[in-house]
Amino acid sequence: MASLAPAASSSAAPVVTIGGTYRKVTPPPLFLSPKFSSATTSITLKVSPNYSTPLTTKIQTQPNSPKSRSIVLQDALLSFHRILNSRSRHKIYSLTKVLGSIVKMGEYQSVLSLIQKMQLSGVEVDVYTISIAINCYCHLNRVDLGFALLGSIFKRGDLPDEVTFNTLIKGLFAQGKSSEANKLFIKLRENLIEPGVVTYGTLINGLCKSGNTKAAIELFRNMEKLNFEADTRCYSMIIDSLCKDRMVGDAMSLFTEMIEKGISPDVFTYNSLIRGLCNFGLWEEVSQLLREMMEQKVSPDLRTFNILIDALGKEGMVCEAEGVLEFMIQRGEVPSLVTYNSLIVGYCSLGLMENARKVFDSLVNRGLEPDIICYSMLIKGYCKNRRIDEAMHLFKEVPCKGLNYNVFIYNTMIQGLFENGRCAAARELFDEVFSKGLQPNVFMYNVMINGLCQEGLLDEAKELLIRMEGCGCVPNAITFYILVNAFCKKGMVREAEDVLEVMIQSGEVPTLATYNALMDEYFLQGQMENARKVFDSLVNRGLEPDIICYSILIKGYCKNRRIDEAMHLFKEVPCKGLNYNVVIYNTMIQGLFENGRCAAARELFDEVFSKGLQPDVHTYTVMINGLCQEGLFDEAKELLIRMEGCGCFPDAVTYNVIVQGFLKGSQCHEALLLMEKMVGKGFSPNASIISMLMAIVRTKGQDPTLLDIIQKFVPKDSKLV
Repeated sequence: MASLAPAASSSAAPVVTIGGTYRKVTPPPLFLSPKFSSATTSITLKVSPNYSTPLTTKIQTQPNSPKSRSIVLQDALLSFHRILNSRSRHKIYSLTKVLGSIVKMGEYQSVLSLIQKMQLSGVEVDVYTISIAINCYCHLNRVDLGFALLGSIFKRGDLPDEVTFNTLIKGLFAQGKSSEANKLFIKLRENLIEPGVVTYGTLINGLCKSGNTKAAIELFRNMEKLNFEADTRCYSMIIDSLCKDRMVGDAMSLFTEMIEKGISPDVFTYNSLIRGLCNFGLWEEVSQLLREMMEQKVSPDLRTFNILIDALGKEGMVCEAEGVLEFMIQRGEVPSLVTYNSLIVGYCSLGLMENARKVFDSLVNRGLEPDIICYSMLIKGYCKNRRIDEAMHLFKEVPCKGLNYNVFIYNTMIQGLFENGRCAAARELFDEVFSKGLQPNVFMYNVMINGLCQEGLLDEAKELLIRMEGCGCVPNAITFYILVNAFCKKGMVREAEDVLEVMIQSGEVPTLATYNALMDEYFLQGQMENARKVFDSLVNRGLEPDIICYSILIKGYCKNRRIDEAMHLFKEVPCKGLNYNVVIYNTMIQGLFENGRCAAARELFDEVFSKGLQPDVHTYTVMINGLCQEGLFDEAKELLIRMEGCGCFPDAVTYNVIVQGFLKGSQCHEALLLMEKMVGKGFSPNASIISMLMAIVRTKGQDPTLLDIIQKFVPKDSKLV
């Protein structure tokens, strides 16, 4: 009988090749699988005493399995042992069939144990049984043992079928080994068997799920050149991947091609496109697609409705989301917790917490029990809407409902406490995490470090970074950015540099945002050379400066009165493959005004329009301020009118800037007219303007008319004389 036990020491282990690389892999002893989580329950199977060898076998199943599933599993196990103890010569075929049914239940480790029993009972396993074992190992993330068994098949003189290779390709993708999966596919074509459409589909699916959409499309087109007919599944996988990459236009083009070829889309295809269109808020297109879907007799499923309700809720379109929910129920589709969670999130985003709470409270009446995610969503909503006490009350309710706290809900509550100024309570809750037997993740540490930094507790934040590493939680780029940014805001650039050095030594690549924070602070302190060194450092590390980097550099040079260097950098932007935006124009225009280059600032403002950009309220405010400083009051006033005509409406800052500019230029009556307009728009003069008005009264004496006008804008408790 051929055995899957390791060969004697004199025999060489089978050699498995992937893409020309040879590796020796020892098959697992029989099918003794590695130890997995002990969080399992046992089903004790008692075999009828009619058989000569009564057996008691413990089979592991997932906790909280439905009773019906347990019964089906017990029936399968009874069948297995009945066949195993029979005297049939062809029992291997029947046993393999039973094993296949247990695999479909996801009981992979149990199947491996049963195959081991077959071997111990003297049953000779065949290539199909070994393929089942390979499938189980791949699902248990032990693709290495799967390849070892592949070697056993070759050693027996058998040739694995396409299904076996598909299983291994899936296993490699599941472990993030995309390149090895691709190499196996190539090796398969070169030496063994010609892959069929299923194998192509398996590889396309893996490439899409690993985010390599471009490679998936290339493989898809190669498949067509080899005269393989792509099916709905192949098209749908690529369409889904394109939508996830936010390439909805390409996805729609592929969808059109699919229809033209007579390939019918299924509900998965439509769901992918609907989600992609929803992400861009293209509601007209979504409606059109839904109509087409119904015309093609493809019924929306639970996922379709969940996608729609989730997208509408996130956009704050809760009335529309409720309409979809009502339509869903009318069609006989039963909403899930996911459906109601999306509605809760929508209400929370609009601050309609009473509505969100009503949906939450209605779940039990609908036959649904709120889970930990429901609680987390509602708690987050209360925190965002500054109703922290209600959030904490809900948080404390969790264990009373038979639910276990997890790291996610602690993250939500701790972040909410910090955002509402409850630093001490957040720190207490963080300490409680450990007492609950939970391990904080990097997100929780980041929330804590950020919260401590916001409270000015930088030393404690830095200590937490050390503690985090000691607990085996590896800091990420965000962790270090939070600390670097916090130290920079406090003007502690030396400490920020120390954190950056620790980051680099740990192997974490600093982000542009990290370098920008440091560079900005050096400029604020007038340390031009150090700022430039930071810029050069990020370039030397292979990072491409973005438009924000250039804006910071330009602003720094302008503040330090090195306007020519600033303008040189500004002109360099398109040469680096970057596009100008309004922010960098604002920075440069303001710098020119601050350095007395009024004419150049006005030219640059006119250039904004020629670049196809629209000035924002800050652009106009900078221009108005600069014109006022140059004494060009009529031009400033005209620009205020012009901005409104362009659909950009002045805000409180704009009005305060122009009024202040007119007052400084002794244009008192014009300033007061502008103030009347300002107040009519619902804006109030700032403290500087009030002080200037009071100074004007003291200077000009008791002019009754002027006093009456000014009194409108000065607080009643302020003395004008």
